[in-house]
Amino acid sequence: MNLDTYLVFLPACFAINMAFGPNNLLSLTNGAREGVWRATAAAGGRLVAFAIMIVIAALGLGAVLATSEMLFSVVKWAGAAYLVYLGFRLLRAGAPELTTLETSARTPLGRLALQEFWVAAGNPKAILVFTAFFPQFLDSGNHALSFLVMGATFIALEVVAIAAYAAFGGRLRSLTRGRRALKLFNRVSGSLMIGFGIMLALTRRPTA
Repeated sequence: MNLDTYLVFLPACFAINMAFGPNNLLSLTNGAREGVWRATAAAGGRLVAFAIMIVIAALGLGAVLATSEMLFSVVKWAGAAYLVYLGFRLLRAGAPELTTLETSARTPLGRLALQEFWVAAGNPKAILVFTAFFPQFLDSGNHALSFLVMGATFIALEVVAIAAYAAFGGRLRSLTRGRRALKLFNRVSGSLMIGFGIMLALTRRPTA
């Protein structure tokens, strides 16, 4: 990939990373409920899922998902169901005092990372980004190296997006110190998560 092509790819890629979607909502929510550091660390689960997807796309297997209606539907409905499940959990979540949130009420970091992983893995549109977006910038003479550069760039920019959303969540955490405000935040986050689940369920496989 030459420099001119990369300089076009870079801002386009960052726009995708920063787009407000289920994973970034999860980082924001975790930043508010669990703290910025824990939200950022938990998003490592998302990075693992995206790295796997990038490898799948590089090997050409992503085209199978793009062309298989059945496989696309299975991933789509599983992902939509999980988002709705997370949304209802947030709606039903209590609003403990911040002093409690600092200790015993915290969700295990491993569970948060798994949530991030499954939200990313359950979105078939994510792998389609790597299957349809990356090839537009591929150097046909250096297929593997191009994917490596783009994949590493995507992961690096995703870390920036994770930190930004987690920090914003942390800021909201400092502004919503009362139980009523925390409960309202849970309801808004839960409703948005359910909304993303419904939107994913209504997504159709792109056709050529």
